[in-house]
Amino acid sequence: MVQEPGRGGFHGQVLKEVDYAQLDFIANPYMTVSVGRFLTPFGIFNERLYPVWIRNLQADPLILPIGIGPSNASTGAMLRGGFRAHPEFNVNYTVYFSALSTASPVDSDRFAGGRAGIFVTKARLELGGSFQHLLQLERSNLFGLHAIWQPAALPLDVRAEYAHAKRGSGYWIEPAYKLSQLPLLRNEMRHTQLVARYQQFFTGELPSDALPSVNTKEFEAGLNYYFMDGLKASGNYGRQFSSLGNLNVWSMGLTYRFVAPLGHAGDVR
Repeated sequence: MVQEPGRGGFHGQVLKEVDYAQLDFIANPYMTVSVGRFLTPFGIFNERLYPVWIRNLQADPLILPIGIGPSNASTGAMLRGGFRAHPEFNVNYTVYFSALSTASPVDSDRFAGGRAGIFVTKARLELGGSFQHLLQLERSNLFGLHAIWQPAALPLDVRAEYAHAKRGSGYWIEPAYKLSQLPLLRNEMRHTQLVARYQQFFTGELPSDALPSVNTKEFEAGLNYYFMDGLKASGNYGRQFSSLGNLNVWSMGLTYRFVAPLGHAGDVR
């Protein structure tokens, strides 16, 4: 919103989007069927880490627009679930189809894709990959890889993702460490988390308005303080390097998440 000369107050275009409005049907313990509007499950960041009360850093990864559509969401149908394939690991999967929609706030591209992952229970490690085929425009294929590691011996959370498309490719890796095991000031620092992220983006064969126009590198470091469950203060600094010039990126945020019950829960028997 900006203040226009000769007009009182602030004016501008208000952007509205619907991230999800879906109907879920639990077909069996291993499959859930969803129809409607849902976050596109390409990679892990858009679907699992995008909300501000979950993400460790305020800024989006450079490769986030790859594979998620014009508004981060799909309009169509999705099958998802998981099962225990071996005593040592579980398998999770997602298959989806999105229809073309140009109506705001439910715009989406036409594509089909899937994601699969293996979770190694003892190592607390998940490895997976994503695939998507565009059914419009250049009708190309998109690929992605992801990894999440949370070792039991350390309050450490390591996330990483790679994505490739004709409009660009790149990766990011993000470790986050909670200061709950320091020998000194353990009680005072147990709510503090240190975060860092290194990422690179490489331009592709085709241009994209949502992605950087040149090859870009960026490093970010930040600190999160959790006052309580649902209340978090964040601050981070980043430095971006590209042929267009080097930039400093600062961000600060205060996140409060609340839940309002719609009624009394019944007894579970």
